[in-house]
Amino acid sequence: MRTLIIGDIHGCLGALDLVLQAAGPADRIITLGDYVDRGPDSRGVIDRLILLREQGKLIAIRGNHDLMMVGSAQNRSTGHWMVHGGRETLESYFTSEKQDWPKAIPGPHWEFLSKLADFHEDEDFFCVHAKVEAGLSLEDQPESALLWEKLDEPVEHYSGKTMICGHTKLANGVPLRFPKTIAIDTGAYSADGWLTALEWPSLAYWQANQVGETRKGQL
Repeated sequence: MRTLIIGDIHGCLGALDLVLQAAGPADRIITLGDYVDRGPDSRGVIDRLILLREQGKLIAIRGNHDLMMVGSAQNRSTGHWMVHGGRETLESYFTSEKQDWPKAIPGPHWEFLSKLADFHEDEDFFCVHAKVEAGLSLEDQPESALLWEKLDEPVEHYSGKTMICGHTKLANGVPLRFPKTIAIDTGAYSADGWLTALEWPSLAYWQANQVGETRKGQL
């Protein structure tokens, strides 16, 4: 069984469907969060991920944008979320912040967003959305690190395992590999961005964009 780890999707269903073509029927898929906002089809992305989870293929990690969406519904306060891509998300559900928008979002979508994992740990690597504090166990990580902090330098976690993360957008559209850190947010929603799917442990990767182009590489 292979493992494919997919970076920040941000509503880019076209790119997601293309990188999923690299997955075989027995492959495990780990997604690093930020399923919604900025891109055009957050609803379609969540539909696709729900299907993958129902098939037993998906491990889905929470991103800060997913957290913002849930928090905005709970607090009925959308101002912060709107300026970070929430408007595009609501448009994909054919609603807006001026309406009773939480009711326009299907119950299974809220259920999906409420059951996301904070991290995934494997024998020789772990996945988080943003980053970790090197000296803390994964269970003890603060939300600020897991969801919000940018990757300003590589992390070497005390466990010795490789950290695979998203969140920090890489300007050149190419994933970065350090000795114990791999970053794969390659800006799927940007005009010149790509969505990355990384294979573990080979570190081959596949990329697709919203205009239907694909490419592959090796870290």
